Amino acid sequence: MSTNIANKLAGKAAPVTGGVGGQAVRRFYSKTSQSESSRPGDGNNQPKETFMHAIIGITGNVGGATARALLKAGQKVRGIVRDKSKAAKWEAAGAELVLADVGDAASLEKGLEGVDGVFVMTPPYFAPKPGYPETKAIVRAIRQAVSAAKPSKAVYLSSVGAHLNSGLGLITQSHILEEEMGSLDVSNAFIRAAWFMDNFQWDVTAAREKGRMDSFLSPLDRAIPMVSTEDIGRLAAETLQQEWRGNRFLELEGPQRYSPLDAAEAFSHLLKRDVKAASVPRDQWAALFEQQGAPKDCIAPRIEMLDGFNSGLIDFEQRQAEHFKGRITLNDALRQLLERH
Repeated sequence: MSTNIANKLAGKAAPVTGGVGGQAVRRFYSKTSQSESSRPGDGNNQPKETFMHAIIGITGNVGGATARALLKAGQKVRGIVRDKSKAAKWEAAGAELVLADVGDAASLEKGLEGVDGVFVMTPPYFAPKPGYPETKAIVRAIRQAVSAAKPSKAVYLSSVGAHLNSGLGLITQSHILEEEMGSLDVSNAFIRAAWFMDNFQWDVTAAREKGRMDSFLSPLDRAIPMVSTEDIGRLAAETLQQEWRGNRFLELEGPQRYSPLDAAEAFSHLLKRDVKAASVPRDQWAALFEQQGAPKDCIAPRIEMLDGFNSGLIDFEQRQAEHFKGRITLNDALRQLLERH
């Protein structure tokens, strides 16, 4: 998840040392020397010009983190929402709210009028119909609106593995997004986020009450890239304040890689009780997903995604992308989850 698939039911979801397209690892919150003109928030004291940035998905974790970082940087924010009452806190925080439906190109175009940049995340479908018609329809609408409104740049929430043509399961939704939007005459940046640390929210109750967390990731000791939604939002906000041409692919993970056993250990430390991780047998996945309400003919993408992570197929591309590491550790992310639940 995401990856973009930030849901346990779906999967349970730096100093610049090289240019765009290189393999450099960038710790984008570091204050050590880097290309000062191209990275905001890194100690450069030159005043920044203020622009309006639209956020599609401002009520979600990633969209909200992006909005917070932009407002903190003194930038203007416009939230694209279907219901202003659900985004009232953002209006109170200084954001402008505009009513639009992400699946309706005409209303979305109006919502994007006059903005310098736009952050885009598509609604994730955890039990999509065969062929992903829901995602394809929404991406078509977004493409039409962005093409007509002509913002100078667009930043998208994508996913680790989105460069692959097959074997992605639910992450195919991010592949569709990249393929469709990447051909627009706009400066595009696709944030290929690692597995969301926030997915562990679905383990909070069991860890706290039973000292147990069930894992679809296997083997339990295998560490994979993971990232906090806060780090995704900050990278999105920083990127929106930059200038570039063409398409960029930004791979993002946390400060180190983590396994399910690492998560159990972190829960144990934070809860001050022993928490054990246990693998969910693969032959039980389909039945569990059905019990959780997924139609039988829509389960395969979840299973394919999990198989992709567990086999190592779903990973970063590296060769044609910039690579970033955030600052939020798994321990920090789980502490925040425990405070909220």
